[in-house]
Amino acid sequence: MAYTSHGPTVVMPTWFCSRKWYLKVGPFDEGGKGVPEDLLFFYRSLRQGGSLFRVDECLLVYRYHEKAATHSVTEETIWKLRVDFLQERVLSQWESFTIWNAGKQGRKLYRCLSPTNQTKVRAFCDVDENKIQKGFYTYEESKQRPKPKIPVVHYKDASGPFIICVKLDMTGGVLEENLNSLQLKEGADYYHFN
Repeated sequence: MAYTSHGPTVVMPTWFCSRKWYLKVGPFDEGGKGVPEDLLFFYRSLRQGGSLFRVDECLLVYRYHEKAATHSVTEETIWKLRVDFLQERVLSQWESFTIWNAGKQGRKLYRCLSPTNQTKVRAFCDVDENKIQKGFYTYEESKQRPKPKIPVVHYKDASGPFIICVKLDMTGGVLEENLNSLQLKEGADYYHFN
């Protein structure tokens, strides 16, 4: 779940690595206020073949305070880095895909994709009957003419792979049940991006 922003995410200080690995990956980007040095280091680590292992034991107590540098990093900066990393590591490998969520987050992701990756979006899928009945999403801000219209279908009628733009633990387990009903495998058939 390297592409999530809420829920089961992996952000500093919830991870650690050996000094040897740190020296291989290289130091944090100390570019100053507004630079998400932990996220940049994390992405460099993944690019170099780093992997993650979960430890279900409290190993650290984190103290959060008002003057923490993290407050200087904007949501837009994090969003852009996450979208860029998703495009580099996942979407560049796919010929087409479906965005799971025709709502605000799914549409925002679509608008932020490169033109090449926008053309790969075969559909949005959702469970909301109102969105499905409308039948499509029109990208109004597009400079293209005619403006792109992306179909909106029920998730059972959609085909993968999928980028899931729904926050986990926000649906009372319904999203997880829907994913399980399709017998999809995370990291192959879908990635979470929420």
